[in-house]
Amino acid sequence: MRIRIHILTLMLLLMNHCTVTGQSLHTRSNRALKFYEQGKRDYELLYYERAENSLKAAVGEDNGFLEAHLLLGQLYSDTGDWEKAVRHYRTAKDIDPLFFPPALYSLGRAEFRTGRYAEATNSLELYLKQPGASARLKSEAEKMLASCRFALSFPESLFETEPVSAGDSVNTALDEYWPSVTGDGLQLIFTREVKRAAGYGRDFNRDRQEDFYISRWVKDGFWGTARNAGAPLNTAGNEGAQSISSDGRSMFFTACDRNDGQGRCDIYFSSFDGNRWSPGVNLGQPVNTAYWESQPSISPNGRMLFFVSNRPGGMGGMDIWYSNQGSDGRWGRPLNPGKIINTAGDEFSPFIYFNGKTLYFSSNGRESFGGHDIYVTTMNRDSTWTTPENLGPPVNTPADETGLVIESSGRRAYFSSLREKEKGKDIFYLDLPQRIQPEQVLYFRGNVIDKQSGQPITARYELTDLTYRTDVISSVTDGRGGFFVCLPQGSSYGLNVTADGYMIFSENFDFAEGYTSAEPLTRTIALNKVRKGEFMRMYNVFYDTDSWELLETSIPELEHLLQFLLVNNTVVIEIGGHTDSDGTGEHNQRLSERRAESVRQYLVKRGIDSKRIFSHGYGETSPVADNLTPAGKRLNRRTEITILSEGTNK
Repeated sequence: MRIRIHILTLMLLLMNHCTVTGQSLHTRSNRALKFYEQGKRDYELLYYERAENSLKAAVGEDNGFLEAHLLLGQLYSDTGDWEKAVRHYRTAKDIDPLFFPPALYSLGRAEFRTGRYAEATNSLELYLKQPGASARLKSEAEKMLASCRFALSFPESLFETEPVSAGDSVNTALDEYWPSVTGDGLQLIFTREVKRAAGYGRDFNRDRQEDFYISRWVKDGFWGTARNAGAPLNTAGNEGAQSISSDGRSMFFTACDRNDGQGRCDIYFSSFDGNRWSPGVNLGQPVNTAYWESQPSISPNGRMLFFVSNRPGGMGGMDIWYSNQGSDGRWGRPLNPGKIINTAGDEFSPFIYFNGKTLYFSSNGRESFGGHDIYVTTMNRDSTWTTPENLGPPVNTPADETGLVIESSGRRAYFSSLREKEKGKDIFYLDLPQRIQPEQVLYFRGNVIDKQSGQPITARYELTDLTYRTDVISSVTDGRGGFFVCLPQGSSYGLNVTADGYMIFSENFDFAEGYTSAEPLTRTIALNKVRKGEFMRMYNVFYDTDSWELLETSIPELEHLLQFLLVNNTVVIEIGGHTDSDGTGEHNQRLSERRAESVRQYLVKRGIDSKRIFSHGYGETSPVADNLTPAGKRLNRRTEITILSEGTNK
């Protein structure tokens, strides 16, 4: 709409210019004039194809017909055919460069949108030198000049990289767009525009609808044939602009004009049970409002939802907002990150990367290479954001860039683009230059089973970042006992797995180095049932070196143990302290006893009957690994919980 207003403004300026100057049109051909008048009427009625044919006929009769060239330039600008716009604006300029000064602005704009940054600079600077330039167009020209100079600061070679099609198994003659990729990089979900079912009716005189399609990565390095996600997720209406969770088990997406809608377009949620996707559920207020909400992006831990809205309180037209999920599972009041991200222009297609802190988005309100460009910002630990940076070429081009997502490896980006008109929009990928790759994110895949039977267990799992003392995720395994979590490098993580009637599983691991996204950390976690004689190793109980004072990082693990004792309220346990072999045997024996007693005292202070808890120190006498390596010593420094008596739960 903003472009349309801009074009109509120039049309009025042109007509007014001719009236004030008393000049006749630049033609003596009655046939050219007739074609021009018809083309002008059709253009004003938005009959672009008819207008184009008439105006082309006018300049065919008289190629010196300046006004017809100007109107063709405006028509092609309006429809986004910038190459043709440049051609006709330049012709008008060659006929009389100063007849209609705003045409210099329009020419510079079209040159900018085709990547002719040096030529655009010249045209825009010439326009700004003309007397009587409107304040609004002057401001826009100065913004474009800044973008041209910004674009010219990049080496031309960066623009030479060509994106690669995702292949015929994904792309068809129909439009494919809005790709999203799971954390393991094995599943691609995208939106495809298909023929609307007969009898459903038409949406704004269109016989097309949007459905979700899913493709899986196959062993020979290609995407498999995309298949319709099916009902009840897909309906006879439009579903699109989706965000898939890193484990592929849930999806947030956009649907418009539904009976349960809060406004024109709303955000919906669907989950996958292993066989099919559930019907979309409207998130409701406060995420959805009577305004326009779309283009969701869910964080890896599922607790932070980014989306686009034109609701009041923003910085411009479309803004990026986000909502945090509370402990009760409800979405909180959406927040606007403010001017650090949003501008007076439009921001679109947020994508929160798999590390949960790097946000990519599209904007037309900043220095750009033309239209909407992709920018990146990072959330600081105090929830503020760094100044967004333009990704530059080859990601950004003179065209509009929106809907970009990046694999967890940080190396490959997926997006949609219209490269060949007869093929429609297609999904492409681009291997990113190292200079703009985000940090690689690794992933942990677990499978929880009953140790005796080998059958899968529905269990609760919790991951804690031990380095920064923050919760990463707390969730439940799927129906097959599996779970999947993306984890940034550079931290140590604590894992706890619990299930009713089973002992606790505890482990910690370091993702600082040694793993790649191609070689994920995988674990089969076998849980023992609660019975006399069973034990569990608590690897996330920590002390300072040569100390028995519990560190704060031990609290999550101790709270799990507390809950275990509350649920299994008749069991009697022994807390066993173990050390590595550093130091004397006598010293290690005393240290292990005091550490075990520290755990006992923590539980007693939290309300557990002291008669149910015994402590014992084993020193260095019961190693589970060698004491020759740091890794072995770490395994030997542990707290073990043994069931002394099972009893009967009250």
